[in-house]
Amino acid sequence: MTRPPPSRLSRVLFGLLAYVSLGIGLIAIVIPGLPTTEFILLAAWAATRSSPRLSAWLENHRLFGPILHNWRNGKVIERRAKVSATISMVLCASLMLVFLEHRWPVFLAIGGMTLGNLWIWSRPETTPSNLDDRSSAGTQG
Repeated sequence: MTRPPPSRLSRVLFGLLAYVSLGIGLIAIVIPGLPTTEFILLAAWAATRSSPRLSAWLENHRLFGPILHNWRNGKVIERRAKVSATISMVLCASLMLVFLEHRWPVFLAIGGMTLGNLWIWSRPETTPSNLDDRSSAGTQG
């Protein structure tokens, strides 16, 4: 069973989501506390439903392409990205606690970062095929 082609309105809305997510992902590269990977994954998902051109650009991008490849081949997030995200979130949370009043929005943001960080660390760091290759390499010899 094939899906009917998306309506013009849904393509526009998915396209808007893709470009907004990509924009936030790009900003997140330089602003601590914002997760880059999740916004790039969301942008890629929305782009596949709205813009083949944007989807292809993301897939072939030197920075985003490997992230998307890893995600599509086992929901993998590399350890380097996990450590970078964790450091960024801890830095951002620390700055918020030092410079902002300790009110509920600060604690809500820190809670969101904590949940995001837990989710990131729950993802595998290597694809299942890489794990198979490593285990078989250890038994050869």
